[in-house]
Amino acid sequence: MKTNILTAAAVSFLTMTAVAQKDQVKNAEDALEDGNYAEAKAQLKIAEPNLGELNSKWTENFYLYKGKAYMADGTSASGEDLKTAAEAFQKAAEMGSDEANEALASLKNNLIQSAIADQNSQDYAAAADKLYTSYELSKQDTIYLYYAANNMVQAKEYDKAVEYLETLNELDYDGSGKAYTAVNIETGERENLGSQQQMDLMVKTNQYKEPQVEEIPSKKGEIAQLIARIYISQEQYDKAVSAMDKAKATNPDDIGLLQAEANMYYQMGEKDKAREILEEVAAKDPSDPATFNNIGLMYAEINDEEKAIEFYKKALEKDPEFNEARVNMIAAKLSAEKAIIEEMNSLGMSKKDNARYDELDAQRKELYKEVLPDLEKAMEVDPDNMSIIQTAMNLYSNLGNQEKVEELKAKM
Repeated sequence: MKTNILTAAAVSFLTMTAVAQKDQVKNAEDALEDGNYAEAKAQLKIAEPNLGELNSKWTENFYLYKGKAYMADGTSASGEDLKTAAEAFQKAAEMGSDEANEALASLKNNLIQSAIADQNSQDYAAAADKLYTSYELSKQDTIYLYYAANNMVQAKEYDKAVEYLETLNELDYDGSGKAYTAVNIETGERENLGSQQQMDLMVKTNQYKEPQVEEIPSKKGEIAQLIARIYISQEQYDKAVSAMDKAKATNPDDIGLLQAEANMYYQMGEKDKAREILEEVAAKDPSDPATFNNIGLMYAEINDEEKAIEFYKKALEKDPEFNEARVNMIAAKLSAEKAIIEEMNSLGMSKKDNARYDELDAQRKELYKEVLPDLEKAMEVDPDNMSIIQTAMNLYSNLGNQEKVEELKAKM
């Protein structure tokens, strides 16, 4: 008889617990309707320890209301609260709540917008946390993990950044594709509309114009470069090389990875190795003028001006408007001036020295005449570059062409 009394008491207690929890869940619902998110949170915290006593429908409601309470108005919630809300909506959605599914989609958008706001205010760590939460909610959206890693780099949270970047490598994340963009007529901003179908549809509505399909390059090289850069900054050179080798093992012909590898060795001070890799890149893909320009710069660093000029010319053959290579070529040619001037300054006043001085002066002026067509072209391509104009003025002045000096002075 005693056993029966105890059992009856236990059943009664469990029933009372379930009723109390239902009351707390209902109180949370009422608080949400009043916009009192703090009270809703408080009621749900009381109910949560004994959540197992509720049936599935009440449990589904519990998680739905918890998501709403922590999301609040969608703009004022902290990153941690948004993460809690997302997890709650996820559970409610898994239990069949259509409302939670809709709320989860809205919350994801809020997370992304909040992350963008954090980026704009340079709170990179907060942005990274929100982006990583977005990735956790939808593992197929690896782009959010990529952006989270980049924000961790900006926040100088290098250990976490490497963790995310290494995960991207393990997932064989590429990031390449197509961007379907058009200009929003109202704002004048070019926007990514997601798909060819959506872009065509929005252009037909006359809300958008100038549709464009843009190729998005692979991000593998950038990811490998970021990992290597972090390890190099920590003087963990073996790890930098290992990370690069691992990335190349699955993509040996990826031009972006080869460029990243060259940059890695350059940062490590192994400049000959870096130049060799860049020359391999140029052989595989001779279309990029920047590659030839960078090789030229590396030859200039070891004072091999002849080879440097050779590669600057190759860059300009690929793109005559690539002014960076032209300016570098001008600098390489004018480097010969230093030895001429040093010898001129070392001469005495003898007849022989005077004759040598005149000879050197003539050499210097011939050098200026050789360089001036390049300078004129550089000014044509970049007419607002004051440094180029000033150099041209100096050369014309030394050649005695005061008319050109005055003309360029007027430009300045």
